[in-house]
Amino acid sequence: MDKNGLSSFLLGLGVGVGIGMLFAPKSGQETREIIKTKAGEGTEFIKSKAGEGSEFIKQRGSELKDTAAGWVDKGKEAVGRQKETLSDAVEAGKQAYRDAVS
Repeated sequence: MDKNGLSSFLLGLGVGVGIGMLFAPKSGQETREIIKTKAGEGTEFIKSKAGEGSEFIKQRGSELKDTAAGWVDKGKEAVGRQKETLSDAVEAGKQAYRDAVS
């Protein structure tokens, strides 16, 4: 910055600090306490939401596990039915061959 820009910056900084001190609704100690309290409230809010999110994820994971287990069971049943059908078809083919040969 040039000399003129630096002096303008410092003047603006001083005016801003002065206006801030004139219009501050509470003392510095009170303001720090308010900020500390609000930060604590924010921390508690975030912790509670994180706990809720964790419970939701656990519940959703359990539901997905149950759904997947159901699909696996249905798949096993379908494979079993197909195995029986194929076994019956092979047996029928063997019987047809025996009948044709004899």
